[in-house]
Amino acid sequence: MNRDARAAEQDRAAGGRLARAVEIGEGRYARASVALRVYRGTRRIRAYLRWSQEGETRERYVGEVDAATRAANLAQAWETAHVAGYVITEPLPTDSWASSPASRAVMSANKGRDTKPEKLLRSALHRRGLRYRVGVRPVSDLRRTADVVFTKARVAVFVDGCYWHGCPEHHRPAKKGAAFWQEKIAGNQARDAETNEALRDAGWLVIRVWEHEDPEQAAQEVAEVVRSRQHTPPNASAQD
Repeated sequence: MNRDARAAEQDRAAGGRLARAVEIGEGRYARASVALRVYRGTRRIRAYLRWSQEGETRERYVGEVDAATRAANLAQAWETAHVAGYVITEPLPTDSWASSPASRAVMSANKGRDTKPEKLLRSALHRRGLRYRVGVRPVSDLRRTADVVFTKARVAVFVDGCYWHGCPEHHRPAKKGAAFWQEKIAGNQARDAETNEALRDAGWLVIRVWEHEDPEQAAQEVAEVVRSRQHTPPNASAQD
């Protein structure tokens, strides 16, 4: 299990990233994790909190857990740690734009790549026999990264999140810090338009797919465009 997967597992068990806070003084918090240890002979499972403080790893015994699965044991350990006061849910800053710790955690954890909609689209494209590059710049000296790139056909595909890119169907403006988020999303949209224009000027075709779109249908549309351009490349010097 990689680092991101381990962190996600701990977040789920604790009830969110902010629910993994250990107070370390002066209004500061460390992000803790729960370690499970099975002791030979007794087969008892003991849970420990671990966190980093001042460059050192700290550890605290939480108690024994006895659930049937690892996920349930982690959740049990986190509940015990909260009841005992070993960890707390980190409070929001007074100037926070998020309406709750949960919404702040969701937005802070927003992934820049390899999101679920991206993976679904890539899988659908792969099943159609297409091969592509992932998360690269279509034009090397242009600081714009596309989610899926077909180099020979010069097709760049972007999978846009409904919130962050202002989907006309599903975007719901934030209630708190509305002006800040309106400006942020408007900036994203302006950058999207600049990216589209810059890539078109360089001979690329840009396809944008909203995260809510059916990945199979989107993949079919992308496949048709890519195959048509592969048969009649827009630039004979393009390389695979």
